[in-house]
Amino acid sequence: QVQLVESGGGLVQPGGSLTLSCVASGTIFAVFAMGWYRQAPGKERELVALIGAGGTRQYADSVNGRFTVSRDNAKNTVSLQMNSLNSEDTAVYYCHAEITTIIGTAVRREYFWGQGTLVTVSS
Repeated sequence: QVQLVESGGGLVQPGGSLTLSCVASGTIFAVFAMGWYRQAPGKERELVALIGAGGTRQYADSVNGRFTVSRDNAKNTVSLQMNSLNSEDTAVYYCHAEITTIIGTAVRREYFWGQGTLVTVSS
């Protein structure tokens, strides 16, 4: 089984910064794209940032220039550095990864989600 565990959420003032981290563990053969989604109250889950295994990055327009996604392939971790936070960034942030697992002779490529970490931007 594979687990994604996030950390780093919390309360931050407008204009402040916060870093989220996520580590993937379990019967992992290979990790492809990793990234972050978020869901604000009353809204649908949306993409925040993705990073491919080779380092190619993709950002939502609303966070481009303020957020930076990075990963450590050796440790199966992905991080999200968030700067210039505002109230519209308040949401539950979910780690996401596309992972290939091998159990016995079965090879499976699946998408996994973390449990979510709450980020609240408020004065």
